[in-house]
Amino acid sequence: MDQVTVAGVDCGTNSIRLLIAKVDRQGLHPVAPRLMRVIRLGEGVDRNHRFSDQALERAFEACRLFAQQLHEHPVDGLRFVATSATRDADNREKFEAGVRSILGVTPEVISGSQEASLSFLGAVSVLEQRGGTDMPPAPYLVVDLGGGSTELVLGGDGSDLPVDHVRASYSMNIGSVRMTERHLLNDPPSQEQIDQALEDVDGWIDRAFDQVPVAGVGSVIGVSGTVTTMSALALGCEVYNRHAVDGQSISVDAACRVDDRVLNMSRQERMELKAIHPGRVDVIGGGALIWSRLLERLGQASPSALASGTYVASEHGLLDGLVLDYGRTLLRE
Repeated sequence: MDQVTVAGVDCGTNSIRLLIAKVDRQGLHPVAPRLMRVIRLGEGVDRNHRFSDQALERAFEACRLFAQQLHEHPVDGLRFVATSATRDADNREKFEAGVRSILGVTPEVISGSQEASLSFLGAVSVLEQRGGTDMPPAPYLVVDLGGGSTELVLGGDGSDLPVDHVRASYSMNIGSVRMTERHLLNDPPSQEQIDQALEDVDGWIDRAFDQVPVAGVGSVIGVSGTVTTMSALALGCEVYNRHAVDGQSISVDAACRVDDRVLNMSRQERMELKAIHPGRVDVIGGGALIWSRLLERLGQASPSALASGTYVASEHGLLDGLVLDYGRTLLRE
């Protein structure tokens, strides 16, 4: 067998995505448009440790949409992974049973380290295709900033280690939804709330830097909706355009300025920025806070990581890694 057609579903704290692609030795090749829905599955999970009925129904509605797409594009296999919010929810069996009844597959609740590895694989697989002088300098630090957790993954040293080899990773229990629900309660948030959130984020970054040796990082690659959205705003996009953002080198200074501006906006002001998906409007400030603090701390801990004054924004992360890894597994079997 030279290729397989597989589907992957990445169900996060804030959004759920479907990708159907052919996988061969050269990589993955999408056969249908990617689907994404903001479902806010993790709404209230940080506080209640349970999925609400409304959040579950939003998830199931998206799964029914995905079932239609899968009916139109038959696959050799489907892998469904769930991340931070599902790890924390006491009633996740209800979620798993609902997904199984709609899609015929049981969600695989992956650990933070598994999430990190798949995100890294997805991000660097696209770099490998670029090759030559277009390759940013290794080693790579991939940052996957989600709704419930943020993964730091270091890998590929540019010589001995393969480009997709993970050297170290750490999953921080902070994300756009979690920070917003935990700290940024006013609209717009007060300075006291912002300071408390920064203290929370700094504590997690301290622990992450103890586990991930960032001092020698050559390039930072940011994946996930928060990073790509803030990158679009830093580029001056009036509406979101994935092709304008994907693979672009983004000015750290421009990103931090727009992060700070969005963090201090009211919800109404953020709604007027059409580059922000409506489903992210009320939590993007929490993600912007995490991203700008991470960039600041990385610049201090690893001058080489942001020596060019830029990071790489990528539309390719966990979902791509999931599909590529699953397809390769089926090919081996």
